[in-house]
Amino acid sequence: MKLTLSSKLFVAVQALCTFAVLAMGFAAYLSFTHGFLGYLNEQAVERLQTTLPRFEQAWSDHGNWDYLRNNGHGWFELIRPELRPGQTNHYPGTPPVSDLTGAFLRFSLLDNQHHYIAGYTEFDQHAVLMAVTHDSQVVGWLAMTPFETVSATGDSRFQLNQIRSSLLIGLVCLLVSGVIAWWITHQLLQPVKRVALATRRLAAGDYATALPETGNDEAAQLARDFNRMAATLASNEQQRRGFMADISHELRTPLAILRAELEAIEDGIRVMDGQALRSLQAEVMALSKLVDDLFELSVTELGGPAYRRDPVDVGALLGMAVDAYATRFAERQLSLHLLSWPEPLLVLGDDAKLVQLFYNLLENSLRYTDAGGSVNLRISRLDDKVCIDFQDTAPGVPSEQQTRLFERFYRVENSRSRSSGGAGLGLAICRGIAQVHGGELSAQGSPFGGLWLTLRLPALERL
Repeated sequence: MKLTLSSKLFVAVQALCTFAVLAMGFAAYLSFTHGFLGYLNEQAVERLQTTLPRFEQAWSDHGNWDYLRNNGHGWFELIRPELRPGQTNHYPGTPPVSDLTGAFLRFSLLDNQHHYIAGYTEFDQHAVLMAVTHDSQVVGWLAMTPFETVSATGDSRFQLNQIRSSLLIGLVCLLVSGVIAWWITHQLLQPVKRVALATRRLAAGDYATALPETGNDEAAQLARDFNRMAATLASNEQQRRGFMADISHELRTPLAILRAELEAIEDGIRVMDGQALRSLQAEVMALSKLVDDLFELSVTELGGPAYRRDPVDVGALLGMAVDAYATRFAERQLSLHLLSWPEPLLVLGDDAKLVQLFYNLLENSLRYTDAGGSVNLRISRLDDKVCIDFQDTAPGVPSEQQTRLFERFYRVENSRSRSSGGAGLGLAICRGIAQVHGGELSAQGSPFGGLWLTLRLPALERL
């Protein structure tokens, strides 16, 4: 039979409680039994001490023990309990507490050579001996055989009542422990059951699954962690669907154009000339650029395992990128200014990827800055960071959309849109390259009315 986790926990807790109750009961039984027998023997010794003077007086009266041999009446006269005040006979009413033990029935009288004279006949070497003296001479021995078991009726009844009481208390403890074990099992496993059920729903695709976050214990922390995981999975699933939709949309446009161009040539509507070839080649290049960007984005998201880690002067690399784009900026009637740092600024990275990063940022400013505007670049050292600022003129980006500029396929719905070209992957690739190099890329409004992109990379001290 397969036991559930609740059953296992209940059995474990109940077994532990049962073992504890039985162990305590057994220990109490042993302690009571031996302690009770010790108490009886102590009472018997006290009774023996109070009886000893009678035997000394009997020897003084008779000069020997002969009168006690086979004289039961005389023996019981010597060992009888003391009379209480006002009593006129031997046993009228309840005897003293010490006599309730029945110890006087275990007394024996021995001569000075330890030979039996009267009393209890089964005495042994474990008997307690007290000397009977007369004129400082030992004339006999009074022996008391200790109790090894409870024999008196009253004592046995008392012991039996104690055992019954202990059993009743043990049963009540077991019942209470069973209730506590059930409560503990229910309280401890209820959050686990909720997590298990929520996990099954989450695995089935229900990303809206959430657990109540009540309390501050481990179960509440588990619920909070589960909810964060569910939210992350929901966000990833949403991004995955959006990513697939964006890829499909970006691929559909050049493919549709290629299909239309080829069908027009096939139907004779369009002549297969140089212009047609250039149009087809442009769409193929657009597809190739999209595939290359997707590959580059995947590489940066995986952490850039193929990136080199060499000391690089980013100031020199940025100057090379500015020189390479100077002509294109001039063609667009845009002024390009670079405020450089007076000494080399070193970082640890891949020079090819950093050049690609600068090209992408310059390309972004080139495409999305109105003609007649300007782009201002500044490179500086701030504490342990190398900072590179790209500030362009209008048009700008609304502040609520600036944080989304680095999302894949995201484009601002105004002049910085598809009309300027691109699939919306450039800045996502730039942020990925920056993060692989241990840096960050952020966006804010430019004081010149456009966009201000800031790149921060960990600085490397000069070698």
